[in-house]
Amino acid sequence: MPYKPQFKYFLSDATNSVQKNSKIWSIPLPTTRKQPQKVTGISVTYGDYFSAVHSFLEQNRFEILISAFSKSINRQIIPEEIKEIRVCLVKHGEFYHPSIVEAVLNKHSYQFVVNVAISAAGRDCIEREYNCLKRLGNDFSFSSIPEVYGYGKACVKESRHTISMFLGQWFEGFNEFHISHDRTDNKYKILVWDSEKGNYFLSPDNTLELYRQAAMILTGYYNIETFEQIFPWHHAAGDFVLRLQNNKAKLKLITVRQYAPMFGTKEGDEDTDRDVEMILEGMLVFLLNLSIKMRLDRLNGIGDIVWSDDIAVQGTLKGFFQGLRRKDSTGLFSDSFDTYFHDYLLSSCTEKDFYDLSLGIVNSYNPLAPELPVIRQNIKKHAEVLFDAVTGQL
Repeated sequence: MPYKPQFKYFLSDATNSVQKNSKIWSIPLPTTRKQPQKVTGISVTYGDYFSAVHSFLEQNRFEILISAFSKSINRQIIPEEIKEIRVCLVKHGEFYHPSIVEAVLNKHSYQFVVNVAISAAGRDCIEREYNCLKRLGNDFSFSSIPEVYGYGKACVKESRHTISMFLGQWFEGFNEFHISHDRTDNKYKILVWDSEKGNYFLSPDNTLELYRQAAMILTGYYNIETFEQIFPWHHAAGDFVLRLQNNKAKLKLITVRQYAPMFGTKEGDEDTDRDVEMILEGMLVFLLNLSIKMRLDRLNGIGDIVWSDDIAVQGTLKGFFQGLRRKDSTGLFSDSFDTYFHDYLLSSCTEKDFYDLSLGIVNSYNPLAPELPVIRQNIKKHAEVLFDAVTGQL
């Protein structure tokens, strides 16, 4: 008889155990965290969810989990060494219902994340996201995104509904964050959701650092020749997570829904001057779009769309140019690319150019996007602040 480690199931944390005879086992999963009691479309119970994750993990004698664990401890293990597997459902999102998976050996335990797609929106994008994470992990020497170990599907027996999921790296100690209202001084600040130590507001220095690292990560993964970028991404969706140790912030990007070019190039176009022009124009569009998106969030993650203060611009611009320093200039530029692009901005762009181009980018957004009224209300002032930052006046 094949060896099977013991499975245990939890909600939110390891103190909230779920048994197969628990009342919640037969209750449908909520569809989003914003409306936790709303059930629409496909009905999948907590029991269905945990059973599907169980089935996924034990496929081919725990092949995916064994591979992930072996990489993590730098030693090949066998299924019989795994004594216990703990599955803790931690979040209900529009796309995924992720769980922390903890595999326990005699002397080691290690945590991973299993991203589970139940909704149509989630199932439409999960395999693409898995492939994007895998590709970027292979193509770039640095790593600010989770490593992924395997993708698969499991069937809910009662409804025959197929659930898709993949196993990935869990960033331990990292937490979601959102703009929130600090009643002590009546200001809006970044609130970090720390379930272990308690929620806390970031200092201005660490807020600047958050935006700097977010911009550096996204710019680092931007391909200046193919115009490929990580997009869409949203602070409101908790795409970035933060860890604060010894008052030093560290940021990671936990999701890559798509990696694709902003616009295409003509095949067979070998005009070097045209290549340079396109690279610079593409970089400018990327910067302006990045600077706008970086300022958007939802209040407390689920409330109204909010616009960050100007510290986001300072951090974004600093991180953007640091991300450019990671780029190979491809031999097309006489100077390092970050220096060349900064000189290009100073010599070729006015404040009005920043505003007109930013407005054109905003006009390309989905007209039904809920953030549009907030952006339009702030875009003129934003272009001024960004231009001042580029020219050293901020």
